[in-house]
Amino acid sequence: MNFCSRCGQPVTHEVPPGDNRPRHVCRACGQVHYENPRIVVGCVPEHQGTILLCRRAIEPRHGYWTVPAGFMEIGETLGEAAIRETWEEAEATVELGTLFVVVDVVQARQVHVFFRGVLRDGRFGAGDETLESRLFTPEAIPWQEIAFPSVTIALQEYLRDPKRGEGPVHLASAPRLRLA
Repeated sequence: MNFCSRCGQPVTHEVPPGDNRPRHVCRACGQVHYENPRIVVGCVPEHQGTILLCRRAIEPRHGYWTVPAGFMEIGETLGEAAIRETWEEAEATVELGTLFVVVDVVQARQVHVFFRGVLRDGRFGAGDETLESRLFTPEAIPWQEIAFPSVTIALQEYLRDPKRGEGPVHLASAPRLRLA
């Protein structure tokens, strides 16, 4: 951030009085600009023992497999975001199940939240951000082609819970990448 969104003046990066970490501060109007993690919401849609995955048509990780997921929008609930993303990416309608895993993705400044889901009618397709969608048995999941560590964690946790929804929410952290 270079300029204040309130008054348009340049900002500095400093620890404001009463705080404990550097923030973008506008010395002209006094506005402190906080940067908080973004929320990504996903769904693991199941249909008769298979799991719906989408091959990404966009970067990052173009061509890799993922569950339907994306950034939560202002004005929607976590559940609404999971249902919307499933429709947008897989053209699938789901009956949303329980929230089952939350993954901290610190290096990307994100928190990924995953729900269980059941395809309502078994129909699906490929939205604008998807090359193709396909149902996989648990044994056929292309683990080496999964787009993100958080999706791997979500799929592993989903498959680990034989009762599908009766357990507590699992909290995990994606591995941190070396940045130099």
